[in-house]
Amino acid sequence: MIYILNENNSILNQFIAEIRDENIQKDKIRFRRNLERIGEIIAYEISKKLEFSEKLIQTSLGISNTPVLSEKLVLGTILRAGLPFHQGLLNYFDSAENAFVSAYRKYNKDGSFDIEVEYISSPNIEEKTLILADPMLATGLSMVLAYKSLLENGIPAHTHIVSIIASREGVEYLNKHLPTENITLWIIAIDDELTAKSYIVPGLGDAGDLAYGSKGD
Repeated sequence: MIYILNENNSILNQFIAEIRDENIQKDKIRFRRNLERIGEIIAYEISKKLEFSEKLIQTSLGISNTPVLSEKLVLGTILRAGLPFHQGLLNYFDSAENAFVSAYRKYNKDGSFDIEVEYISSPNIEEKTLILADPMLATGLSMVLAYKSLLENGIPAHTHIVSIIASREGVEYLNKHLPTENITLWIIAIDDELTAKSYIVPGLGDAGDLAYGSKGD
């Protein structure tokens, strides 16, 4: 199942316009905050697909029978651009456990690259609901590798994979290399092209650099 959230007009599209705008991008605080706000909106949309149970809530005047979230959630993020995006998800799913995957592109002399995973910090995810987020889904390699790495800590009951901007090629790669059951993909916008260096066009550039500064050589 794939949800593409910019197919309907909402304030979400305003935030996407701002993170794409090369002039607004110069304000790193605003860029990070927009990633966070986008995470909050996606968390709200995902919450509509989760399980709730009735709970009796004692108020000062009586008892209210209110549905509350019953699923056990783990929020997983690919470092480093995913951090403000992750915070937005966590703002709404504030009782969730958290997992972090350190993955990067290791470039070869011919300009090609491999995805290397250096570090994983994760709770047990067996039979829990995993929400795995990365702002940009370019080739899809890092997302698939991160997902498979997290399976060392258990098999989730369901996985929601979340990206802000994806390439069409990246979406197709996920469809080919991830299980067809128990995975939902949430994308805000899908762009058609990748550059020779596998950057999304029009995309927005390097989300990690825009959020936290260049990595250096």
